Amino acid sequence: MPLVQSQTRIRTELPLRPQDEVECRQCEVRCDKVVYPAACVARGCPFLYAYEDHGHTFVGCMQKVYGVEIDLEMLSAAEARRDGFGAVRALRKPLPMCRAEVEPCYEGRSGDLGCVNPEFLELPLGQPTFRVFAQIGSRP
Repeated sequence: MPLVQSQTRIRTELPLRPQDEVECRQCEVRCDKVVYPAACVARGCPFLYAYEDHGHTFVGCMQKVYGVEIDLEMLSAAEARRDGFGAVRALRKPLPMCRAEVEPCYEGRSGDLGCVNPEFLELPLGQPTFRVFAQIGSRP
C-alpha cells in the first residue's frame, strides 16, 4: 500500500520583504493579514468609496486592500453589537492608515521556537523597519 503524502506545501525560502506579504505559509501555522472595514468608515479613510444599489449603500476600498463591498447598514448594525463587524482578509499590503492585524490559524501547530518568519508580523509603517548596509559572504 503506497504512503499518502501531505497535500500541504510549506515554502522553504523567505520572501525578500516578508512584511509586505499578506499571507505566510512558512510553517504549519497559517497566518493572514486582516483589515477592519469598520475602522475605514470611522476614520473617514480617503480610499473608502460608497455607492447605492437597490436601496442599499455599499462601501469598499479603492486601493483593493480588501476585495469585498459591504452593506453599510449591516456593517453599522454589526458594529453596534459587542463583537463588532470584525475583520476581512487583506488582498494587498495594508496601507499605513489601515487598522490591520495578523490572524494566525492552527496556532497549536506552532513549533517550539515560535514563528519562523517574525518579519511577517510587522505591520506597515510607510517605510521599511530596517536597512541592509552590508552582506557577509565568501569571496570568489
